[in-house]
Amino acid sequence: MESRMPSTPSRRTVLRGLTVTGATVVGFDTAARSWAASAAEPGADLARVPRLDGTLVTDDASLTAAADDYGHIVHRRPSAVLRPGSVRDVVTMVRFCNDQRLPVAPRGQGHAPFGQAQVRGGLVVETAALADIGAVDTAGRTVTVGAGAKWSAVARATLAHGLTPPVFTDYLELSVGGTLSVGGLGGQAHRVGAQVDNVTELRVVTGAGELVRCSPTRRADLFHAVLAGLGQCAVIVEATLRLVPAPQTVRRYQLAYGDLETFLDDQRVLVQEGRFDYVEGQVHADAAGTFGVHVMEAVAYGPPVGPAPDDAALLRGLRHDPASAQIVDQPYYDFLDRLAPVIAAMKEAGIWTFAHPWLNLMLPGRSAAALGAQVLSGLTPAEAGPGAVILFYPLLRDRLTAPLLRTSDDDVSYLFDVLSAAPADDTAAVERLLDFNRSAYEATAAAGGTHYPVGSIRLTAADWRAHFGPAWAALASAKCTYDPRGILVPGQGVFG
Repeated sequence: MESRMPSTPSRRTVLRGLTVTGATVVGFDTAARSWAASAAEPGADLARVPRLDGTLVTDDASLTAAADDYGHIVHRRPSAVLRPGSVRDVVTMVRFCNDQRLPVAPRGQGHAPFGQAQVRGGLVVETAALADIGAVDTAGRTVTVGAGAKWSAVARATLAHGLTPPVFTDYLELSVGGTLSVGGLGGQAHRVGAQVDNVTELRVVTGAGELVRCSPTRRADLFHAVLAGLGQCAVIVEATLRLVPAPQTVRRYQLAYGDLETFLDDQRVLVQEGRFDYVEGQVHADAAGTFGVHVMEAVAYGPPVGPAPDDAALLRGLRHDPASAQIVDQPYYDFLDRLAPVIAAMKEAGIWTFAHPWLNLMLPGRSAAALGAQVLSGLTPAEAGPGAVILFYPLLRDRLTAPLLRTSDDDVSYLFDVLSAAPADDTAAVERLLDFNRSAYEATAAAGGTHYPVGSIRLTAADWRAHFGPAWAALASAKCTYDPRGILVPGQGVFG
């Protein structure tokens, strides 16, 4: 454990520098269960807020923003928002909230779709300020970054040294702490594992307010409980990431298929043989208004990490439509950031403000085609909404080593994403999609699959125990050890 931060100041501590709409926040009224300003009633039983480097805010605009997220479905209003000026602030305020039994949730880019980073009546910690990117260790091939750093910034910083994190989510404007809390999957994961499998060390603040450095050999129980642990045991404030040599260019192949089963079978072949560095696929609407167009996206890295791609060797034996194949070369970072123009167009069209009741499942390989077809048969492109995206990522079980990142027991699983959208004020459409998600989840669970916990599915405590399976006991033990009062991230609903 790191040296313990100075203990929480007594109630006589004078707060300096924390203002809310012109009034000074002096403490937490333990009777009224609310934050108190300098004009608080005389005699109020105040727990004085310690001095901070950043700001603690309770203005309406900040609380309203923290009560929303990318999903625009769940709205839980906190009582305060911390904008930390340092890691010390996170330690101080988590310890304070633990003393007062106030729930706490870290919030990175607010990209959760179902209230996962919200907390009713508690404290939201905005980690975006913790975005420092340390010097790249070119000899050890690592970089240490703040939890609020975006993956786009990490990529640019490491590419300046010819290095790169080995796996990325498709959308780069997510925070490091956010994706490490859920897993961090991308098309490279079949070769190199998820983002959580490429972390060498963490600094975290436990629910008891202790700043701890952990790794596979140092406080390993905490390390493994934090990675893909949904924030249940500690708040990530810093991560050391493994790096690998980066290519300068890549070759992208987009291959069309006429049916889902052949499309998934070829994905399986590619990841088992390791032909490509990146493999995923999309399903689009056809002229008949069904999800009938299947497009494989496979990417081969070029020099200096590999030879120039050989089209004939890479495509040998695949059963795609050769007449529709599209093959392009592009710079590596342009490939990583390929969604930037798509996201810009979505924002311009107003789709970014829609509700996003996303479905993210882990399908067993043996039944992926049947399950995928069953799920998609219950949804039309029109019902999925504007800008909806259907994705399949093939994953090899032996490359995913983080205990809490759950897949099926098959050697190959498929991450299956149905990224729907509906006008936020169309509650009937949103409810239909949430019901659809629950039904799809139940069918998947019955077949031996599970879900990737970044979506919008109504889950019970029993569902969570089933989800974590043999890893549940270790997670529950770590929760009792590191968050004994259960203040961290209640929005996930893992422990009820």
